[in-house]
Amino acid sequence: MTTTSRPLPEAPNRIELAIGGMTCAACAARIEKKLNRMDGVSATVNYATEKATVRYADGVTPDDLIGTVQKTGYTAALPSPPATAEEPVDALRGPRTRLWVSVALSVPVVVLAMVPAWQFDYWQWLSLTLAAPVVVWGGLPFHRAAWTNLRHGAATMDTLVSLGTLAAFGWSLWALFLGDAGMPRMTHPFRFDITRTEGAGNIYLEAAAGVTVFILAGRYFEARSKRTAGAALRALLELGAKEVAVLRDGVETLIPVDQLAVGDRFVVRPGEKIATDGVVDEGTSAVDASMLTGESVPVEVGPGDGVVGATINAGGRLVVTATRVGGDTQLARMADLVEQAQSGKAAVQRLADRISGVFVPIVITLAVGTLGWWLGTGAGPTAAFTAAVAVLIIACPCALGLATPTALLVGTGRGAQLGVLIKGPEVLESTRRVDTVVLDKTGTVTTGRMTLVDVVPAAGADRAELLRLAGAVEAASEHPIARAVAAGAAEAGALPPVAGFANVEGLGVTATVDGRSVLVGRLRLLRERGLDVPPEVQQAVADAEAGGRTAIVAGWDGRARGMLAVADVVRPTSRAAVARLRALGLTPVLLTGDNVTVARAVAAEVGVNEVIAEVLPAGKVDVVRRLQSEGRSVAMVGDGVNDAPALAQADLGLAMGTGTDVAIEASDLTLVRGDLDAAVDAIRLSRRTLGIIRGNLFWAFGYNVAALPLAAAGLLNPMIAGATMALSSVFVVANSLRLRRFRPAAPADGV
Repeated sequence: MTTTSRPLPEAPNRIELAIGGMTCAACAARIEKKLNRMDGVSATVNYATEKATVRYADGVTPDDLIGTVQKTGYTAALPSPPATAEEPVDALRGPRTRLWVSVALSVPVVVLAMVPAWQFDYWQWLSLTLAAPVVVWGGLPFHRAAWTNLRHGAATMDTLVSLGTLAAFGWSLWALFLGDAGMPRMTHPFRFDITRTEGAGNIYLEAAAGVTVFILAGRYFEARSKRTAGAALRALLELGAKEVAVLRDGVETLIPVDQLAVGDRFVVRPGEKIATDGVVDEGTSAVDASMLTGESVPVEVGPGDGVVGATINAGGRLVVTATRVGGDTQLARMADLVEQAQSGKAAVQRLADRISGVFVPIVITLAVGTLGWWLGTGAGPTAAFTAAVAVLIIACPCALGLATPTALLVGTGRGAQLGVLIKGPEVLESTRRVDTVVLDKTGTVTTGRMTLVDVVPAAGADRAELLRLAGAVEAASEHPIARAVAAGAAEAGALPPVAGFANVEGLGVTATVDGRSVLVGRLRLLRERGLDVPPEVQQAVADAEAGGRTAIVAGWDGRARGMLAVADVVRPTSRAAVARLRALGLTPVLLTGDNVTVARAVAAEVGVNEVIAEVLPAGKVDVVRRLQSEGRSVAMVGDGVNDAPALAQADLGLAMGTGTDVAIEASDLTLVRGDLDAAVDAIRLSRRTLGIIRGNLFWAFGYNVAALPLAAAGLLNPMIAGATMALSSVFVVANSLRLRRFRPAAPADGV
């Protein structure tokens, strides 16, 4: 079926706020909940982009919205315009320094605790000296976030990390200064029996420092992926021309494009970018607008025709009058579409935070209950506090800190080997929910470049001669269609020289080859020059156009000698890839700015039943939204600037690595191979990685749950706790390494 998109209604007042202080998806959910409680306010907070998109009634002001966010414990401000926003020199310098300093200090602490033979006199005091900066300074972001959450009655992963590390560190201080752990020649013996202990001689510095480092590593990798959130906008704005030759009093003057005003006349030479939206005053040319429209064939323009900024003049010299500049241009509006789509994504609740929201209150309640029970039985304060602190320590998520980053690291590494780049853990959940995959046509299903696909000689004409003469004439032209014909002809043999080459505006070209005056172009050109066009050539032209191809005719000596067809051909792997997408339970939809005839022909060739054609960039976003409003979870595969807003809006965006930087930055997954077949492997690998993460999280929390009763009973031997914690971490790493065995499925293998 073929449909057209329709825009969805929007609220009259819309604002975007830059949110600061968020540490997890639960923070974004809390801010969103507070904003949505305001009368006349509908808000979506995106943790990845650190922005809130808010629609509000006339009675609400931006100051009211900012005040609500600040009362929730976070910061809010109006963001700088994309064109003037400057990226920090190195936004990751602070987290990176914190991580590596913590690693350097923690390694000796962990090694000394695990190897009794190396535990020299007063080794415990060296461990304290090294561990203290890690727990206090390295873990400061977690402690600060935990305090913020505490003030607002919430508990997240940060709360669990802060409680566990501070409990382990605090008890170690007590044991060193007030207990027996500070004595000379104190060692951690290897005892694997379950015995009740008062804990006065036990220290947990390696647990406090190790957990801090693990969580810091996970947050650093997360911050590195988040850093690219605004890169799509920067890349999009970089597409525009930087300078423009303006005509003033008949003289060309080169000025920065931001000084261009509506009504200015400017010159665009062949190969240059058009500086801004406008109308052609003088000249004719072919304009490559595929980045905006998806139309694979360059558009012929002449006086009175509109042109769009950042498109490329592929033919002759043009003089254009500017009609829109700055933020009013189609390029600027597309940048706004990308930003809206990114900010409007539903916040993905991290599995760890979701579980922590329930797990943390349970652990705290259990620790308080343990303390009260032991005090009530008369066991003494030392034994009571030992058991209570043991509950907090054993609940500290050591393996949990490794669960996501290790699986993500191995999964993304394997993906890179297969030509798939995964941008972050939040991407993985989307792959499981997706049920519809929207495929851009140009450059995704097809190669994105014009190719000679058919040569039909007239009755009595020689095919080889038709191709040789037409190719020779077209080789002198810079038009994309001409280059396709010339390239196809050159493959058949050397092309003869031409003389007297001339371009006939909007119709074709003429030249003298081997003493013959050869015309190559539209059917209208040959008829206007009085050449006879046989019925078989007319039929060949009609058949080619009906099949979505571009047909040109070549003739000499008073007669048309044949038809040559060019087209943006389907990639060899596209049909098999579509079949494999169906096998994954996905419904494919072909979405393109190209005309309906071409779209239907391509869809039939690759096996897609649903076609949505003649759609502009804003319309592509609307199509994705409409599919989402129907209850579908949508993946979008594209490669061009025109796909960027839709890639950002989709639940899962997959960009072809052969496409533009804008599309790649706006997507969630990048297919480096530039092959639609890689999209299948990307979804399979993402789903497998998500499954590994779920398994890791189950084991990490399962270990905590199983050990908590022993801790509460006062039976938690420190060495058993340390060994099982280490084993849980080893299991998580080993489970994640299974992803290295992931293999791409051949078409015959199904999924």
